[in-house]
Amino acid sequence: MLPAAATHLKADAMRTHTRHVLMCVGPRCTDNGVLAEAMFGVLGEQIDARPALRVKRTRTHCMVACKAQAPVVVVYPEGVWYRCVDAAAIERVVVEHLEGGREVTDLVFHRLGSGDVTPEMENPDV
Repeated sequence: MLPAAATHLKADAMRTHTRHVLMCVGPRCTDNGVLAEAMFGVLGEQIDARPALRVKRTRTHCMVACKAQAPVVVVYPEGVWYRCVDAAAIERVVVEHLEGGREVTDLVFHRLGSGDVTPEMENPDV
């Protein structure tokens, strides 16, 4: 039998996640972070609608990377950075990347280990 403290910790343990999504909620990017905070809510709704994904969502403060195309969403362990300016972009990241396993290349602006991505690098035929 576990000691009382160990039982308490087990009951409060965080569930197992396979991905961690960080999202900046400003306040620099949008009017005091209001839009970014709203998009964080949309991200939560999208993830909660798919519990099998096992995704942990975390709110962050300014990542100083949005260049007025906020909010920024980072997916780990892949280390892919997205600019998600609206609910449709958030849904695409959830459906295409988190659920489908494919990066949403037109929203990617940075990759951990390789740096910033330009549209020319993504599609050399354009």
